Amino acid sequence: MPPAVTDLEYTPPDGGWGWVVVFASFISIGFAFSFPKSLTIYFKEIQEHFGISYSEIAWVSSIMMATTYAGGPVSSVLVNRYGSRPVVMIGGLMVGAAMITSSFANSVMHLFICVGVIGGFGLAFNLQPSLTITAKYFSSKRPIANGLAMAGSPVLLSVLAPLNQFLFDNFGWRGSFLILGGVLLHCCVAGSLMRPIKIKPSVKKPTPPSVTEVNPTHQSVTEVDVNNPTAETVNGKGCVEKVNRFIDLSIFKHRGLLIYLVGNIVMLFGVFAPIVFLVPYAEQHGIDEHDAALLLSVLALADTVACTGTGFIASTGWIRPNIQYFYSFAVSCCGVCLLTGSLLTGYVGLVVYTVMFGLTYGIVSALKFEVLMDLVGPHKFSSTVGLVTVIECIPVLLGPPIFGLLVDIFEDYKCIHFTSGGMMLTSGVFLFIMNYYNYRQLENKEKGSRRELQINSADKIAAREEANDKEAAVNMRSEDVTYSA
Repeated sequence: MPPAVTDLEYTPPDGGWGWVVVFASFISIGFAFSFPKSLTIYFKEIQEHFGISYSEIAWVSSIMMATTYAGGPVSSVLVNRYGSRPVVMIGGLMVGAAMITSSFANSVMHLFICVGVIGGFGLAFNLQPSLTITAKYFSSKRPIANGLAMAGSPVLLSVLAPLNQFLFDNFGWRGSFLILGGVLLHCCVAGSLMRPIKIKPSVKKPTPPSVTEVNPTHQSVTEVDVNNPTAETVNGKGCVEKVNRFIDLSIFKHRGLLIYLVGNIVMLFGVFAPIVFLVPYAEQHGIDEHDAALLLSVLALADTVACTGTGFIASTGWIRPNIQYFYSFAVSCCGVCLLTGSLLTGYVGLVVYTVMFGLTYGIVSALKFEVLMDLVGPHKFSSTVGLVTVIECIPVLLGPPIFGLLVDIFEDYKCIHFTSGGMMLTSGVFLFIMNYYNYRQLENKEKGSRRELQINSADKIAAREEANDKEAAVNMRSEDVTYSA
């Protein structure tokens, strides 16, 4: 496999204040991923209150998760312009205000707008900046830092699950939403800890404040601002070049990234539905609602262990060069777990299934963005993750409602596990095969370039020797003429 892309123009500290940033990312990423899942505890009550079906209520968390993904490009532009700290703080204010206003909802459409759209954008402003700033602070220890940051999702889920059950029992879903709005303001505190790292970009021409550069396409002189490393030329540019000032669209020429996208789209169609419907699935088997809610904590605990352990395992000398294969293997194992785990019955069987799924899902979660960084490098990660998440929002949006429709049709939650498991297994096998093909192609290309370089070097040496021979012959004739004279 080719080495991981490391195109930073500075040396990351790999520690120091970076661990504080990891803690802040732990909180913001934790809320971004765990909060939509934890809301499922209120679904049954909200469903009865508004008189809607399973598929309709599933749209609340589905829209929230999809908007979190769809807000990636907007978040990327803001991060590139203003940095991670203010974006995360604004996101915390948005999601907090969204939950407070949703506590006064008079229709399910009000919940779709407040919780789904506004709250989803607030979580998007927490997710992408946290991933970006973690990549800037770490290089060799990046898998460990990412694993610890991603562990915030299961840890906060394990806290939010019993907290939501307690709030629901004492305050109902409206009072709970009001209190949760205040809890989510902790994202603002996390954002304040994300101190920007000082980067000194390498500039070839130090002429302040700008250097002139000839554009070979338009044959015109353009200005480049050396104080803004992300700025592009501003004169004689088309729409694509102007967009590339904020979002790098050239990443879609990256074959490895396209493989990653296709595999993840298939995976995301099925990965969230078993979590969203875990509590109703347990209640269908006759489990008490408190014990059913406890399964979310069991899932979160297993997820936490897997996320943390994966960060250290992925940093080893054997796994990190093969991290793409390790990721595809983890996705396949998660699919097998869903296919076989649903056959277990009884509360003990559900706990075993939840632990198995939590472990495999935790490995996938810990590697998902680390694999993306490995493909494109930390320098392009901010733009790439925004474009990737907006594409991935489609399966995130449609997945849970489609599976909720299946529940309405078959009146059995097992259809969710069989369908989700099949999609996860298909995704893992696809990623493994296509990554193998991609790296074989890259190796062949590298061998061809090396061979061509050797041929060119040999030709240059031969031409140099021929020139030296001709020069020596001319010198000998000159000496003969001089001697004759």
